[in-house]
Amino acid sequence: MSGRPTLCFLGAAGTVTGSKFLVELKDSRVLLDCGLFQGRKDLRLRNWAQTPFDVHRLDAIVLSHAHVDHSGYLPLIVREGFRGPVYCTPGTADLLEILLRDSAKLQEEDAERANRLGYSKHHPALPLYGVADADAALRLVQTRHYGAEFALGDDAHVLLRRAGHILGAATVELIIGARPPVHLVHSGDLGRPGRPILRDPERIESADFLLVESTYGDRAHPRDEVERLAAIVTSTAERGGVLLVPSFAVGRTQELIWTLRQLEDAGRIPALPVFVDSPMAIQATEIYGRHPEDHDLDMRALTDQHRSPLRSRNFTLVRSAEQSKALNRVTDPMIVIAGSGMATGGRILHHLKQRLPDPRTTVLLPGFQAEGTRGRALQQGATQVRMHGADVPVKARVETIDGFSAHADRDEILGWLRGFRRPPRHTWVIHGEPAAAGALAAAIERELGWTVSVAADGETVEL
Repeated sequence: MSGRPTLCFLGAAGTVTGSKFLVELKDSRVLLDCGLFQGRKDLRLRNWAQTPFDVHRLDAIVLSHAHVDHSGYLPLIVREGFRGPVYCTPGTADLLEILLRDSAKLQEEDAERANRLGYSKHHPALPLYGVADADAALRLVQTRHYGAEFALGDDAHVLLRRAGHILGAATVELIIGARPPVHLVHSGDLGRPGRPILRDPERIESADFLLVESTYGDRAHPRDEVERLAAIVTSTAERGGVLLVPSFAVGRTQELIWTLRQLEDAGRIPALPVFVDSPMAIQATEIYGRHPEDHDLDMRALTDQHRSPLRSRNFTLVRSAEQSKALNRVTDPMIVIAGSGMATGGRILHHLKQRLPDPRTTVLLPGFQAEGTRGRALQQGATQVRMHGADVPVKARVETIDGFSAHADRDEILGWLRGFRRPPRHTWVIHGEPAAAGALAAAIERELGWTVSVAADGETVEL
């Protein structure tokens, strides 16, 4: 191509999922993030549509982090013929090993179950991709460290910095050309300052063009999440109930366990049995221990005291399906943390199916629930939810604590933006539902005076 570089929004524009941003340079094309769409049916169907770019002309992919809405489309485009490098941090690479395989395995299992039970409209039901496709994608991954600039062909360089969202999460700075260079910064998913376990998001001083996420762009997180968690655990135990926590295996689960341990040590909650019923979360927790480059000082201090910071007092890792099923026979109070975080799949569905009809049960949603997910339906007071082809009545209590989100809120995003020494020439707000994205764009314009707009799905802009 000739002329100026261009940027095309192929996902995470008007929604929080499907993060994909195609940058066309003079002699190459690079994709920033390669995520699956999740949530509403119309969004999920986009995963099955024709890939909106020629994978054979794509030269490289740079991932901000491992969450499936930023990485889960990789096996599909590799199956379609992409053979270029996939760049990410070492922490992200380790997490991709479990997240991509898990995504593929769940899709294979869902298709098999739908065919066996006959509740799919498609005959036969097929997975979007399989484990072999995920393994092929993983062979293309190349790691790069924070702060170490690397070349992307002859057209550009890339610099990754800590984003503080989950292990390995990075902001991506794409430095295009040389006379003078054009700096495009992609925030990825920004984490929150002052949280346990991970280091704070790193500041960036300048950018010509900026993509900034807006998952919580219209609100501030509550600051009483620890107190609310203590109250929810205690009240559920007093009712003789079970606390079910649909939780992302990477990030959210680890912080929840950390916080439960602090509350137990302070005598603020009973030391209930805690079951982490997610093989992926178990693997992710082990991976956290291998990446001190992402740990903050609090995490290191506890690690140095020869006690695991990621275990409660009465703690069990549920590895097999048989162990998971056995939890259905437990009648005493306990805490079950299982994937997925928005109740879209995984072992949490079996626990919900068993215990949602019981009024002693509490379901705790510890973060954002996307439109069209079971988590959002529960959050909005659904009296029944559909799982595995059956309608399950909801008699359980449903609580939400946004304060455990790994996403920066409006004020934290604005605080990060204030670290820029000069305004970008243009800022696009991405990765948010319309109300959140619009609110953040208005706040950036009002409080910072920047030129800003909400990214439009499918739009192509010049850089």
